[in-house]
Amino acid sequence: MAKKKSREVKEVKEEKEIKKFQINLVGDRLIAEDKHEAHNLYDQSRYGEIVDNKIQYSVVEGLYLLEKGRVDILNEKKKLKFDDFLKEAVKKEKNFWTRYVAYGDMRNRGYIVKTALKFGADFRIYDRGIKPGEDHAKWIMYPVRETDSLTWYEFSAKNRVAHSTRKKLLIAVVDEENDCTFYEIAWTRP
Repeated sequence: MAKKKSREVKEVKEEKEIKKFQINLVGDRLIAEDKHEAHNLYDQSRYGEIVDNKIQYSVVEGLYLLEKGRVDILNEKKKLKFDDFLKEAVKKEKNFWTRYVAYGDMRNRGYIVKTALKFGADFRIYDRGIKPGEDHAKWIMYPVRETDSLTWYEFSAKNRVAHSTRKKLLIAVVDEENDCTFYEIAWTRP
């Protein structure tokens, strides 16, 4: 009886494993080719967004999944390598690498990271164990290079966005070795 149960548990685990699937680069959009695997990954870890019953990925998500070997990214049936896709992303957005490093660091730590353009931030971060739709994001995150500088006005604007969206402000400082240090900024009433 015990062997039968352990076999059943093993079979359930195998069903949850996500197979590598394809994402097509269509203009500036990344759209999943294999709906079944893409939906499984979305259900499991909230990669991508459901748009018109398809899974659409941000460029940062796509590159991260490519680096982790979870997907192949195709541009007109040509499989893109990590470096080639990265070069294209950096051409379109000069701060892309900094954003990618901070995104990857948070994902590697087990957080769900989504874009936050509608909030006026780079990313929104969900606490571990919380999925978008179940509860609100805990932080909004702004990645910056260690060598960058912010004016007090820029810093104040970021803090106001966090406060007005009822989230904590997280500044991700990326150093020259591409390591991240995170600073949580909070309002205090004396």
